[in-house]
Amino acid sequence: MRFLILSRKRGYYSTRRLREEAIRQGHEVVVADPFRCVLLLDDRPRVFLGRRELTGIDALMPRIGTSGADFTIAIVRQFEMMGVPVSNRSAAIALAKDKLGSLQRLAASGLRIPTSAILRSSTNLDRLLRRVDGTPVILKLPRGTQGNGVALAETPRAAISVLDALLALGQDVLVQQCIKESIGQDLRALVVGGRVVAAMRRVAPDDEFRSNIHRGAVGLPVNLDPASQRAAVSAARVVGLDVAGVDLLETASGPVILEVNASPGFQGLEAVTGLDIAKILVDHAAVLARSGRRTARAAFV
Repeated sequence: MRFLILSRKRGYYSTRRLREEAIRQGHEVVVADPFRCVLLLDDRPRVFLGRRELTGIDALMPRIGTSGADFTIAIVRQFEMMGVPVSNRSAAIALAKDKLGSLQRLAASGLRIPTSAILRSSTNLDRLLRRVDGTPVILKLPRGTQGNGVALAETPRAAISVLDALLALGQDVLVQQCIKESIGQDLRALVVGGRVVAAMRRVAPDDEFRSNIHRGAVGLPVNLDPASQRAAVSAARVVGLDVAGVDLLETASGPVILEVNASPGFQGLEAVTGLDIAKILVDHAAVLARSGRRTARAAFV
């Protein structure tokens, strides 16, 4: 089979592991920097990498970060138009990148999320803070990754200060309830094909509230309880992702969905669990490839 991995750099851990595993299984692999791709729409949709047309692709595995996300999503959509099976569909990736939109979808489905509000002004912030259970409170930019664009405000005065600074950037701000019993830790569940294949607990350093591995958090093995597994699988399904990193908070009344990620890194998961996550993802891509182009194109239409 011939797989395409969309990634800004082939040296990224997850990209490198996927490429190595696919080659080990005997597949041909093309790693394409989306910024070097050109989309052509005429009598038929086509994608070029430099001067070379990308053809004969059996399955696409997109690795999409924050930079250039809209264009990369358009590339995924182009391959869908061409009938190429993709591990995550363009519409689902776009929804996952939209923190507010994905929270709206999760809430509408009945899944538990932190009480959240979106705003463009600090007017009546005191009243809003009461609605999200007071301070401390989390403030986020709608788009961000690996803990970037996220702040914890301990007091109403600090919340106003942080909010004004974020609003000055000309962006909406997401104000979110801080689940106090889970400050500094969360659960990361990797969902592939409708089931949880790996999970870990992430614990932040003492001086940090964000539990991202890239910010120094420590990953620990964990066996997810059935409620957390169901919540993770449901969250991925609601957002429309076949491959998803679902972040959950543990509370006395059950799991709370914090975020759903469309391109989850898995270096920490492999280190903590000892599982070959790359093999799981490549195997999943092979299943998609065997499902055939007709199914993929019909799903796009």
